[in-house]
Amino acid sequence: MANRLSSIVTRTGDDGTTGLGDGTRVRKDALRVIAMGDVDELNSCIGLLLSETLPNEIQELLLGVQHDLFDLGGQLCIPGHSMLTDAHVARLDQALAKFNADLPRLAEFILPGGARTASLAHMCRTIARRAERSVVALAAQDTGTSKEEKHPGQYLNRLSDLMFVLARVLNRTAGQKDVLWQQSKNA
Repeated sequence: MANRLSSIVTRTGDDGTTGLGDGTRVRKDALRVIAMGDVDELNSCIGLLLSETLPNEIQELLLGVQHDLFDLGGQLCIPGHSMLTDAHVARLDQALAKFNADLPRLAEFILPGGARTASLAHMCRTIARRAERSVVALAAQDTGTSKEEKHPGQYLNRLSDLMFVLARVLNRTAGQKDVLWQQSKNA
């Protein structure tokens, strides 16, 4: 891994570039940097959700996700480096199956909302989708990303699904119903 920062203010980014973990410098609007920023924003939003009172098993799950996202950021920061594996994706698949098992079947689309914790989970869901789009765009154009490297996109895809399911669970935990979309509500 790269050296840890001993000084936060380096002024090396004043020219519109930033350093990657392998020492190369790239523009701050490069797809790799955008993907890193989207993953960091997602991790921050999950941190905000974790500042709320949550059931212990959700809190533990999300703390693990934060560590995975930090690993993903490291993977994105070092072209050609791989940290996420099938096991990371499988953990999310298992959590999805577990938390989704007790939820009522969906008959309508759900609007983001309900309890504050559920609303924050929906925010995390949408940021995960954006991060996934950034990672897919990076893989399509960046020669430093192996076309076979599927784990980042898969992980973010599953995480977005998991955040949707957790939003529903958190609404139930708070004694609230999901906010259902009503077709032609304002027609």
